[in-house]
Amino acid sequence: MRCEFIAIGTELLLGQIVNSNAAWIGEQLALAGIDCHYHITIGDNRQRMHDTIRGALGRADAVIVSGGLGPTQDDITREVIADVMGVALVRDEEIAGRIRHRFESRGRFMSENNLRQADIPVGASAIPQMPGTAPGLICPVGDKVIYAVPGVPFEMRMMLSESVLADLQRRAGMTAVIRSRVLRTWGQTESGLDEMLTERMAHLDQAGHATIAFQASGIEGLKVRITVKERTGDEAARVLAAEEEAVRAIIGRYVFGTDDETMESVVLDLLRERGLTLAVAESVTGGMVAARLTSVPGASDVLRGGVVSYASEVKFDLLGVPEGPVVTPDAARAMAEGVRRQLGADVGISTTGVAGPTEQEGQQVGTVHLGLALGGRIEFQTTHLPGDRTRVREYGVISLLNFLRLRLLGQDPRTPFAGRR
Repeated sequence: MRCEFIAIGTELLLGQIVNSNAAWIGEQLALAGIDCHYHITIGDNRQRMHDTIRGALGRADAVIVSGGLGPTQDDITREVIADVMGVALVRDEEIAGRIRHRFESRGRFMSENNLRQADIPVGASAIPQMPGTAPGLICPVGDKVIYAVPGVPFEMRMMLSESVLADLQRRAGMTAVIRSRVLRTWGQTESGLDEMLTERMAHLDQAGHATIAFQASGIEGLKVRITVKERTGDEAARVLAAEEEAVRAIIGRYVFGTDDETMESVVLDLLRERGLTLAVAESVTGGMVAARLTSVPGASDVLRGGVVSYASEVKFDLLGVPEGPVVTPDAARAMAEGVRRQLGADVGISTTGVAGPTEQEGQQVGTVHLGLALGGRIEFQTTHLPGDRTRVREYGVISLLNFLRLRLLGQDPRTPFAGRR
């Protein structure tokens, strides 16, 4: 089964919106065992859309078209697909009723052009999921098919996950079950992980029952994706569990979570399990650590609060940092202990450093000192982070949380820049 993806929207070509849908759809098609050889982006032009969809149907068995299903005059995907199918558009009154109800339930006025979204090519069917006002479409073209989904990522993902992928697999006659597990890592490079797993991947190439792939995800770390394909769900689960165990035996030190877990959710769970509360003092990261922690629902039962001690005087007067240089390991330690004391928490963590663009206190850009006050131990870790000002600060956040994670697990960060007094 070959499938192509077409993203529609002049705003995509102009760079006004990032085409994140393409990356997500490509990943999901691969996991579903569906080959995808082309991703195409085109503007809201009727002839170009028609020619592009026709060309895709000439190469592939299925085409996913995203965007252009809204109520405005430049939303012409429905009309173009109808032209490709050689049929007319007809108003689906059930969908029209759902659109009206959505507006009425929110107490909002509905302009009549919204009902354009209920116009369906003859022979097509609506995708059952309809999280917005625009329905998705399944449009047969001979022995091939076009799937039209909204460009809104949330709406598109629901339709793909709950309808389109299963329909693609059914059309492909696929009976195998594909399962995957993502191991989320921090502290090792992609090339380093690749080198560590070289022998294992060579073994899997010979065995053929699983694959390992890497995906760099910026401040979310590096993802190691394990994918298996078996006849039944039980067999797939068994092989996946065994392969995860084998991979963890090699890189387990760097694995902080799986699938949708984040560093902040993992750290909060560890603190919660141990009955510990947390306080955060930030200089270089300027509140970003607290922001990531509070993005997790339920963080309030662990996180006492945070202090953005950007000015040196705040470090001295509020957190008890000794007067003098403030971009030092000693300052990081004092900040961690000071915020723990001030906010009445069990654990204190802190950041201070140089994000750039120039050196500070004789220290190079990218130098970040992390502080941790846990039990009777008050320690620091110094790291040198790459990138511009934003990346240094973002990497400083996840580095601090990982420092705390390892200590909560009783592990040593094992870095040449770590120290304890």
